[in-house]
Amino acid sequence: LPSVLCLGDCQLQTSCRIQECTTNFVSLTSHLNLALEEFDLEFCKALRAYSACTYRNSKVCRGNLVYHSVVLGISDLMSQRNCSKDGPTSSTSPEVTHDPCNYSGYTEAREHQAGGKTPASAYVFCGLFGDPHLRTFMDRFQTCKVEGAWPLIDNNYLSVQVTNVPVFPGSSATATNKITIIFKSYQDCTDQKVYQAVTNDLPAAFVDGTTSGGDGNVKSLQIVEKVSGKYVEMHAKYIGTTVYIRQLGLYLTLAIRMPQDLVLAYRESQDLQLCVNGCPSSERIDNSGHLPLPVMGQLLPQGGAAYPQSVYTLETASTKCHETIVIKDIYFHSCVFDLLTTGDTNFTAAAHTALQDVEALHPRKEQWHIFPNSGSHVVGKGSKFCVSLGFVCLISVAFL
Repeated sequence: LPSVLCLGDCQLQTSCRIQECTTNFVSLTSHLNLALEEFDLEFCKALRAYSACTYRNSKVCRGNLVYHSVVLGISDLMSQRNCSKDGPTSSTSPEVTHDPCNYSGYTEAREHQAGGKTPASAYVFCGLFGDPHLRTFMDRFQTCKVEGAWPLIDNNYLSVQVTNVPVFPGSSATATNKITIIFKSYQDCTDQKVYQAVTNDLPAAFVDGTTSGGDGNVKSLQIVEKVSGKYVEMHAKYIGTTVYIRQLGLYLTLAIRMPQDLVLAYRESQDLQLCVNGCPSSERIDNSGHLPLPVMGQLLPQGGAAYPQSVYTLETASTKCHETIVIKDIYFHSCVFDLLTTGDTNFTAAAHTALQDVEALHPRKEQWHIFPNSGSHVVGKGSKFCVSLGFVCLISVAFL
């Protein structure tokens, strides 16, 4: 091996991991024999892995002379062996080098060294849509009023705040018309980035006009516009987090997947997080487990003021929601409830896309659907909105 591949004696900056790259390369090539027919192929694969490792460390190592010597040495070796820069790389290193700005890669490295694989339970999901209906990181389902600004998430890495306004003047039902997200600065992966969406203004950029965070070609944080003015995604690789924001009608929906260990990284003073602990009992529309549904589209909310007359009955609302939500889970029931209370078919689309976002982001397929408690009973001939074991259940004779 060339003398440039120094081990042990190199005085490197603490944050520069070039020595780990070198150690991995030596481990990958130490068993190779020049007499082997596959020597050039395997050696080139190891060189490409070595080169990729140095590239990932380019920012933190840019002032280190050993790093620059290694880069030149790799280039010389690739020329000598006629190795192409593009192609497969070795992936059987006993020492797995991780990219500090790629949470999934880092997790896989830790689990690899522990002899296992990253479990699906390492990620959790939270969603907010409609009236609003909230699905917490613990898969509890609630319907809340939470008028004004409330924190959904507030930990060491991310803050998400939503603002809810009454659907109709004087009503207790609210919906989200503003979302503010703060991606907090993290090592060399990204500076602090703020994103803000309001009704009829769903930008495809952060407040500072940028569309990504990170240095150079490494996009550790990125906004992707899926439908102009209607649907954006945010991918924060450095914290393994994905966020979907949509506008449907006059209101916004949000879905997020985040690693559980990062979700739990917050101080005691940050415990008011709807995605973590749910809505305060005083903000729950279901009022200790029961909320009368509209009869022929009429519902008397707190304070006695009535909603504008809905054109939907229980039967027609159920038929409308069943057009897009085939399985009669809690998303179907939430759709029916929103149609009866508002008459706005955009809430039907909100429930449908909320379920689609669950299927795209929730890590456990067996928990995508939440169903009403089959052990609950129907009171009288009307309908009731009930809570059982933390899950909101909309129960009606028509649904049984």
